[in-house]
Amino acid sequence: MKVLLSIKPEFAFKIFEGKKKFEFRKVIFKNPNIKTVVVYASSPVQRVIGEFEIDNILSSDPNEIWRQTKKYSGISEDFFYEYFADREIAHAIKIKKTKKYKHPLHLQDNFNVVPPQSYVYL
Repeated sequence: MKVLLSIKPEFAFKIFEGKKKFEFRKVIFKNPNIKTVVVYASSPVQRVIGEFEIDNILSSDPNEIWRQTKKYSGISEDFFYEYFADREIAHAIKIKKTKKYKHPLHLQDNFNVVPPQSYVYL
């Protein structure tokens, strides 16, 4: 099963460049059968640019998640702690294998969904 995530373009492209090996989330999807994440690069790109397989999902307090992921986070420590401010639990999706689409896809035309705030099951 797949889930579509909205990701800021600067971070989405880092995933496919291999510079970002973790995708951070405040809220994680409930379905444990999700194996693949489809990446929607949000505004100004507004296209589905690829997908990646999930290795595993780390969930812990933000300090522990940063300790485990900082080397391949693809973001600054300041950005990480700003993002998880006032959160007791942080989630990090570990990226296993990426597949960048040759031709980016449209959400409405190809998936019949609107841009999700966080995620949408496909």
